Amino acid sequence: MASIPDARPESGAAREDQVRTIFSEIAPKYDLLNHVLSLNIDRRWRRRAVNELQVPADDPDIRVLDACAGTYDLSLELTGRPGFRGRVVASDFARPMLVTGKDKLEGAQVSPVCGDSLKLPFPDGSFHRVMVAFGVRNLSDTRAGFAEFARVLRPGGRLVVLEFTTPPNRLMRGAYLFYFHRVLPLVGRVVSGHPWAYTYLPESVREFPGPEELADQMRDAGFQRTEWSWLTAGIAAIHVADVSKDASSPSSG
Repeated sequence: MASIPDARPESGAAREDQVRTIFSEIAPKYDLLNHVLSLNIDRRWRRRAVNELQVPADDPDIRVLDACAGTYDLSLELTGRPGFRGRVVASDFARPMLVTGKDKLEGAQVSPVCGDSLKLPFPDGSFHRVMVAFGVRNLSDTRAGFAEFARVLRPGGRLVVLEFTTPPNRLMRGAYLFYFHRVLPLVGRVVSGHPWAYTYLPESVREFPGPEELADQMRDAGFQRTEWSWLTAGIAAIHVADVSKDASSPSSG
């Protein structure tokens, strides 16, 4: 399937406008398409990501940022866990996504904030944990995004990133790319009614850095230690990065 010109990921400010437009326009069908197009595997991935946060149980002072939060699925995975007594701030710069998901928040310790992950509206050291699911790929500057996440984390804090990637196995990669470039755009277009949002998705994954390079960018942003692992034969990956306990002299990792 030929790429629709408007679906090619832009750069800089144009990328920010492109991403905000896409997610604002597909917000009403976003949850449905997430689960349908991933065959519900995305739920399992989110559970794994929250496990990696290693949030202390029964700590009412814990503060977690869900950046690029969308319709709150990652936030709710955390707040729904037995023993969680902290607070999650869910930030996204596409306000319609936050509005669409607001009915899911009843009784949850989640505070929505409309904010840009490249210019987070929080003081230094505001959070013990930062988590991002399928949002880093949409940032116009991933290095600046990681620097912001490091800035708002307290000493000893942790960042967990869940993101699509390209499978390393040749056969799996072939099947994955066929699905991503042939099936997903068609189903996404039919269900969402959006002419190119779900063609943008595989294009954005194709041009996104691989796991090793992403880990390098995290280290460059000041994270002390980075680890990553494949999920579902390499369809996605989880990165875990820690901030030095000595905030005045972060290790290069």
